[in-house]
Amino acid sequence: MFSNIALRAVLKYSVGALREGVATPWTCCSALLSGTRFSGASGSFALPAPVRHYARTVKKKVAGPESQLNDLPPTMLKLDYAAVPLAQTTDDVVQRLLSLELASHSEKLALKKEQLIAMVQREESDRNSVEVKVAILTSRIRNFQEHLHKHHKDKANKRRMLMAIDKRKKLLKNLRLERYEAFENVCQQLGITYTFPPEYYRRATRRWLAKKAFCIKVFEEVQKKKKAEKLKLKQSAEAAKMQTTSP
Repeated sequence: MFSNIALRAVLKYSVGALREGVATPWTCCSALLSGTRFSGASGSFALPAPVRHYARTVKKKVAGPESQLNDLPPTMLKLDYAAVPLAQTTDDVVQRLLSLELASHSEKLALKKEQLIAMVQREESDRNSVEVKVAILTSRIRNFQEHLHKHHKDKANKRRMLMAIDKRKKLLKNLRLERYEAFENVCQQLGITYTFPPEYYRRATRRWLAKKAFCIKVFEEVQKKKKAEKLKLKQSAEAAKMQTTSP
């Protein structure tokens, strides 16, 4: 009963407001959506047209570095079953389970590491030479690069990658000084571009020049003092020797 009375009161109020020219909430909403101009008791004004929100352009994904595991065929057996002759004569279902088609990323990475080691190792049982260490670090660095391209905020793996790069630089530097032919072979087989470290350069300021001149002066004075002490010790040793030889 009370709901009917309230509904009648609302309808009566809306009809009276429309007759008097007062803008009701329904008329304001319709005018806002249509962008029309209407007049009220205080004067006429225009509502702005609705803003059209166009769809945003799709951002193009930047192509990352090519994965080092792309050249591994899916029919190749895993590292643990490659030397088993029975694994190559089984049926298709078992070979599929033992192949790289259903292998994990770590298993593929282990097989790739063995391939890089086989390229540069001195002999079949070589597992501790500089060339093998460079191959292992190269496989690890490329895996970090692929991971950081997808997860560029992973600072822990970025730190590990930079540490591995510095370690590989030191190994390549020592290998270049000791055996240059092996260094060239490793860079060619693994596709490494060796860059020389930049030369140390310091801008010569007045303060740096004054400090350098002071340090040189101190060094010369210290050398003079050491030279005088050595001469004094030599003379005392000669005098003692003369005393011991005299009758």
